[in-house]
Amino acid sequence: MFTAFKVQGACALLLSAGLGFVLHAVAAPPANKGLVSESSIPGQCLGNNHAQGSPKRLSVGVVPQLPATETLKRWSPFLENIGKSTDVCFVLSVSTSIPEFESEFLQGRHDLAFMNPYHQVMAFKAQGYEAMLADTRLLTGILVVAKDSPLKSLSDLQGTTLSFPAPNAFAASLLIRSILADQGVSFKASYVKTHTNVYRSVALGSAKAGGGVNNTLLREPESLRATLRVLYETPGFRAHPFSAHPRVSSELRTAITKHILQMTSKPEQQNLLNQVQMPNPAQASHSKDYAPLQRLGIEQFVINENKN
Repeated sequence: MFTAFKVQGACALLLSAGLGFVLHAVAAPPANKGLVSESSIPGQCLGNNHAQGSPKRLSVGVVPQLPATETLKRWSPFLENIGKSTDVCFVLSVSTSIPEFESEFLQGRHDLAFMNPYHQVMAFKAQGYEAMLADTRLLTGILVVAKDSPLKSLSDLQGTTLSFPAPNAFAASLLIRSILADQGVSFKASYVKTHTNVYRSVALGSAKAGGGVNNTLLREPESLRATLRVLYETPGFRAHPFSAHPRVSSELRTAITKHILQMTSKPEQQNLLNQVQMPNPAQASHSKDYAPLQRLGIEQFVINENKN
């Protein structure tokens, strides 16, 4: 089904450097200067403190592609900026795993949520979440291997151990597992919770290859990226949406959307957008951008870890 989309050659964004930097990157990734907010504490109001207890107090969930501390560092300043301009108090919730995040949005616990494309399909069906914004850069799933790995094609992965962040990570897991099944490649899946852990498991040799996405690999330290090579890249799809539960008023949705779009014209706020994977945001909709994903036929690979 997806064979024609096989990527030829290594990904252009990978850099050349020695393996000696990997352990440093694993033990202590470089700090992202300028991202730490005094409000980078789970449950604390980001934006207008006076809006607490009012309809302008909104809970925000973010799919945990990264370690919790990194998610807080990246999202807190972004929400603080929006909240002060829109008179909203955002309360950021950091889930411990992707399955936990899925359970939360399926129950409608978040007013706003940044989720993967297939999560949007699930969230719309369960609660009616509507996509507001997404980056214009297409999201692609990638399989990475060590830079010096002898693996050259998907067939070379037969019988190997592959790392994935979680069963239902869209491009990093669902899509890639469906492609491998389509090509008759059997493997052992190891779910390691985050994209960060996937890349490090491959760099350190505990997995022959691992599933991620272009947007998260691009934001890893250069020292780590230099030790990896993209073996395969999927077709592109509309990126992760920032979505709203139906209980959020249309006025608030419009105000938040308008502010985020205006941030693109302010150079000093561009880094805030980049850190939350929306450097070039544009309006999105479920019906146009995400409903078509149901035609991919990947439902059989969805694993519901939240059933009793």
